[in-house]
Amino acid sequence: MSDSEPVRVRVRRVYDPPEDGDGTRVLVDRLWPRGVSKERAAIDVWLKDVTPSDELRSWYHQDRSGARHDVFVERYRTELDDPAHTEAVERLVGLVREGGPVTLITAVKDVADSHVPVLVDHLKHVMKRT
Repeated sequence: MSDSEPVRVRVRRVYDPPEDGDGTRVLVDRLWPRGVSKERAAIDVWLKDVTPSDELRSWYHQDRSGARHDVFVERYRTELDDPAHTEAVERLVGLVREGGPVTLITAVKDVADSHVPVLVDHLKHVMKRT
């Protein structure tokens, strides 16, 4: 992948209906979204291991003020580089490199304040390195 080649990743909420341009739909939440059937979600791949650990997720959600966000981002980036996450990150990179669009699917209400932007940024960096 060259620096000028964009990483073709979209982000959508699982509660939005699937669209033709979604390509491969990858659920990037550790828990299955409440109230959503597998048919309605139309998930192609569920990569639980690209999500923050249960410990980190719980710690982050204990303080809803947003004061922990910067530390969360740092800790999650560290987790994404550890062996427990590497295989799932590599699988996600492979899906993107297959050429079709990839849509990361999440149930979080506030996507901008979640793990998803950190994951997208990490994915871009990994793809530039390799």
